[in-house]
Amino acid sequence: METSQNQLFERFFNCLISGDRPGARMVVDQVLDAAACDGQKVLTHLYWPTLERFQKLYRNDQMSNLAYNYATRLLRHLIDQMQLRLKQSERRNTKVLVVSGSDQSEELSAQIASDLLEADGYDVFYAGGGIANDEIIEQIGELNADRLVIFGAVPSMVPHTRQLIDRLHEIGVCPHLQIIVGGGVFNRADGLAEEIGADLWAKDPTELVGVMNEQQERRMAANQRTVGRRRRNTRRNAA
Repeated sequence: METSQNQLFERFFNCLISGDRPGARMVVDQVLDAAACDGQKVLTHLYWPTLERFQKLYRNDQMSNLAYNYATRLLRHLIDQMQLRLKQSERRNTKVLVVSGSDQSEELSAQIASDLLEADGYDVFYAGGGIANDEIIEQIGELNADRLVIFGAVPSMVPHTRQLIDRLHEIGVCPHLQIIVGGGVFNRADGLAEEIGADLWAKDPTELVGVMNEQQERRMAANQRTVGRRRRNTRRNAA
């Protein structure tokens, strides 16, 4: 069975990087026909590991621009279709603004995260990448957002993310706002999330949903603002 799953994974990857749209859809149909397989499992067990694989290859100059474009465009198309298959949970009345790096694959990471969060009951506003900090802050205020998720950040985005978090703490636009980061560069730089002042962090979309749910349950039980994982004492916090 494991060999069969690996073969499907390889077929799917090869279809993506070659732009084989019918072939990719055929693999997805086979996975969905498998026992006890639903849209969420396709996102987390097929799309996400495939995305991580070609992200790594592209970063290491082991994939051509053509193959990368084929893969990102086709995977976006498939993710859009899979969102309609996700079972929707009861609404949590919690507003989440999601932003990401501007790279195509990082936007896909954040899109998967957004789809899973929405299916889990969150009211998600997915903005993607390339959004200026002042626009993000303004939107947080307009939405009266409960969570800001920065998922799939690229290294060049880290200084802007740090400035954004510092500014949000400084002006207190939404005192109850919690800031969550994950994926991308945060998976490759240990301690970075803590260093820049994030409240929570997660390595993948599944963990993101889990830590947000866990934290929401804690906050509801305590009826006060807490943080899910302790932050290190940074110079900004010490000041």
